[in-house]
Amino acid sequence: MDYSHDDAGLARQPIGYWSWAAHEATVTHIRAALAEHGLTQPPWWVINQLVDADDAGRPRAEVVAVLRGYLNVGDGLDPEIDALVVKGLVTQDATTRLRLTAEGHALRKKAYERVSRASAEIHAGIPDEDFVAALKVLQRMIHNVGGRAWHH
Repeated sequence: MDYSHDDAGLARQPIGYWSWAAHEATVTHIRAALAEHGLTQPPWWVINQLVDADDAGRPRAEVVAVLRGYLNVGDGLDPEIDALVVKGLVTQDATTRLRLTAEGHALRKKAYERVSRASAEIHAGIPDEDFVAALKVLQRMIHNVGGRAWHH
C-alpha cells in the first residue's frame, strides 16, 4: 500500500481529518453491508442487544439506555424499536420486554455473516497488534481532550 506521506509527514497530519476519513470509509462500508439486508445501524444495534437475551427478553428501557450514545442516535431509538416490532422482527410484551422473533433471529444471522465479511475487509492486512495500538492512540486522544467514547 502507498501512504499519503512519509513517516515524518504523517506525524504532522491532522488527526481530525484522518479520523473523519476513516469513519466515513468504514461506516459507509458497514452500512452498505447492512443495507443488503434492509437494515440501518440503529435497528442492527437493537437486534444485537436482543440476540443473547433469554426467553424473558430484555427491558426496552435497558436496551435504549445502552444504545443511547451510539453515534448520536439519541432519542431516535424508540421509533426504530417500534419499526422492528411492526416488521415482526421483535416482540414487545405488556411489561415492555423485547424479544427477537424467529424472523429477527434469521435476519440477524444473515446480516451478521455479511457484516463479518465487511469487517474482515476493513481489517485486511492489519495485524491485531497494530489495530490495538491504533485504538489505544485514538482513545488516548479522546481522553486528552475530555471526550467520551466507548463501545460495548
